[in-house]
Amino acid sequence: MTLRVAKVLLVAAVAFFYTLVVFNNLTDYGSNYQFVHHVLLMDSTFPGNHGMWRSIHVFGLQTAFYGGIIAWEALTMALTWVGVFKLARAVRGSASEFKTAKRIPIAALTLGLLLWLVAFITVGGEWFLMWQSKIWNGQETAFRMFTVIGIVFLLLVQPDPEHQP
Repeated sequence: MTLRVAKVLLVAAVAFFYTLVVFNNLTDYGSNYQFVHHVLLMDSTFPGNHGMWRSIHVFGLQTAFYGGIIAWEALTMALTWVGVFKLARAVRGSASEFKTAKRIPIAALTLGLLLWLVAFITVGGEWFLMWQSKIWNGQETAFRMFTVIGIVFLLLVQPDPEHQP
């Protein structure tokens, strides 16, 4: 029982994190938009790099990119909260019931992992060369969040014995 409660609480912590992320991105849209704007402009990468052709200067595309990130975060948040409630309802159930309750939170955590790995580490970091920027570099944060969510994911997918201590 203790391990199941730990799983529920850690998934809830991730849901709470995404709730704050979405809240911040909506209530402080301009500050957070600046990050995306500068990463896409590539205006703080190494001078003379040969990847500048990748930069996006079209305001509408930058806005769409940022809107996509917020939508991805909001979907992750919603699915994670649904997963928390499903896990909490099944916490005293059989191993099979708890395993079934893991489906949605596994999907939610996977979405969260993909956000940090694909959008920030891969697209932002490598395609838009964010790693070259001293000012607009979110790779350490992205790696930290990928790691935290990954640890919760790995704990969640561990099998649960039929009889919980």
